[in-house]
Amino acid sequence: MSTNTIHAIYDDDEVLVNAAKTIHSAGISVKEVFTPFAVHGLPEALHTPRTRIAICSFIYGAIACSLACLTIWYFTVYDWPQDVGGKPSWTLYHNIPAFIPPIFEFTVFCSAHFMFWTLLFRSWIFPGVTPKNPDPRTTDDKFLVLIETDSNEVDKISRMLKETGASEVKIVSN
Repeated sequence: MSTNTIHAIYDDDEVLVNAAKTIHSAGISVKEVFTPFAVHGLPEALHTPRTRIAICSFIYGAIACSLACLTIWYFTVYDWPQDVGGKPSWTLYHNIPAFIPPIFEFTVFCSAHFMFWTLLFRSWIFPGVTPKNPDPRTTDDKFLVLIETDSNEVDKISRMLKETGASEVKIVSN
């Protein structure tokens, strides 16, 4: 059996969320949804699992915070200890309040930069790479639901998508 791809275009985000609920309750698997902005309620309507991007961010922040503490300890305690204002320099925990702002800033800096690279690698949106977006209107004002299905299910799914409010249904054969 050959598989076909169905592109359903929606004009309104509320109609899209209601359609997603109907599609999921009918047992149809949605491969991807392309939207010009984040649509609240769409992941819940499609029952998509939570993303692991927050875990990555936490790990990047923990590594950056550890690296900042290690660097500060190395420079102020091990490599070049100095007596400034009578403060002891042989332990880091005596001077840690003075180093909270740079540790925080370094943590945020590294987390943001590593999250940027994670987004690029995860989304595969490098310069010169052709985008995976099947319809360029989804970057402006349209919403696209992409469904892959068998050839014998195409007509039934297309009718159901029209009933849910799709303004345009296009069948692309693979």
